[in-house]
Amino acid sequence: MKLWQKDKDALKEVSQFTIGNDAELDLFLAPFDVLGSLAHIQMLESIGLLKKKELTVLSKELKSIYKQIQKGDFNIEEGVEDIHSQIELMLTSKLGDVGKKIHSGRSRNDQVLLDIKLFLRNEIQSLIYEIKTLFDLLISLSEKHQSDLLPGYTHLQLAMPSSFGLWFGAYAESLVDDVISLQSAFKIANKNPLGSAAGYGSSFPLDRKMTTSLLGFSDLNYNVVYAQMGRGKTEKVIAAALTNVAGTLAKLAMDACLYLNQNFAFISFPEELTTGSSIMPHKKNPDVFELIRARCNALQVLPQEIALIISNLPSGYHRDLQMLKEKLFPSFKVLKDCIQMTGLMLSHIEVKKNLLEDEKYKYLFSVEEVNKLVLQGVPFRDAYKKVGQDIEKGQFSYDTNVKHTHEGSIGNLNTAEIKKMMNAEISAFPFQSMDEALKKLLS
Repeated sequence: MKLWQKDKDALKEVSQFTIGNDAELDLFLAPFDVLGSLAHIQMLESIGLLKKKELTVLSKELKSIYKQIQKGDFNIEEGVEDIHSQIELMLTSKLGDVGKKIHSGRSRNDQVLLDIKLFLRNEIQSLIYEIKTLFDLLISLSEKHQSDLLPGYTHLQLAMPSSFGLWFGAYAESLVDDVISLQSAFKIANKNPLGSAAGYGSSFPLDRKMTTSLLGFSDLNYNVVYAQMGRGKTEKVIAAALTNVAGTLAKLAMDACLYLNQNFAFISFPEELTTGSSIMPHKKNPDVFELIRARCNALQVLPQEIALIISNLPSGYHRDLQMLKEKLFPSFKVLKDCIQMTGLMLSHIEVKKNLLEDEKYKYLFSVEEVNKLVLQGVPFRDAYKKVGQDIEKGQFSYDTNVKHTHEGSIGNLNTAEIKKMMNAEISAFPFQSMDEALKKLLS
């Protein structure tokens, strides 16, 4: 069943090719299609295209469908083209001609645009909560291990003393910037495209600001042509924000794989969080972190995939855009799974104490010794030369006590300030007003 079908249907092969796996992907959009329709029919009634009684019965039936979706009892029937067709078919079969009125003043183009934006808003909100959980864990680990020193590297060569406190804290602060990029992406998703119809508006006197308010959007896409042009662009911007989070996780996973290696042996994990070998009984493989690294690296190609699909499209709707669903929709679960597994691993991490007492790390303290001479009045270049000569002559002596006090250093992690930044960025999301609007729509 197709909403646009007239006397003749398309060739079976054409239908199968163009629909693809849309029915499966459209299930992601099911609850949001209902929400969009609930707002749309309230607006239709306000401009005289629905009677009050019709609005009442349509609202009741849509809310019933929404409950089915939430219970997992909803599916798109065989032969039904998409989520929009399925819901309209259910309304029509239950309510007759009243169900046919629901599509007045909109197109599948702005309907799917709306569904996608509502879906993306919801997914970003869910993702932010997952990120905050991991962030809180990283901050607590940073504070717990502030004094546990760790070798710092540049060019993968021993460089200067670092600490586990700095290491955990660095990834916590990285997530703050990742949330900032998600906030920008959210702002683009949080604009209402409903009422743009096929991309050229409608001759009905639609109240687009009403649906914007009902759905808890911060604003609307005013220009109807741009509303349609925003499809693809919105997905690309959000994909780029997802890759920032993925990049943070992938780098942390690589560090963990390296630090678990026996030649480093900085950290360890309980056996139940690692895997073994079929022939080497001593092995404790970091498979979880390796898969996090691989999956997050795979996610980082997503913006390029989307860009290549949309790069040479003129304005207006094109079926190419359908392919964006299969690229973007599953990526949220992949990323959230990686965040959760990173949290699971770090919740059980064991940090090796007194690492830098080993003499093989003695040159990590060369800069400390240079700085001590500078504090005694020796010019930096002379101090640098003296310590360098001591190293060459085998006369280098050092002290493993590190006294770093400036902001963001080993002795002054500034975790309180980093927490304050994260809380400020998360509070900038209008989640509460959005949730309240949707709750009211369903009441």
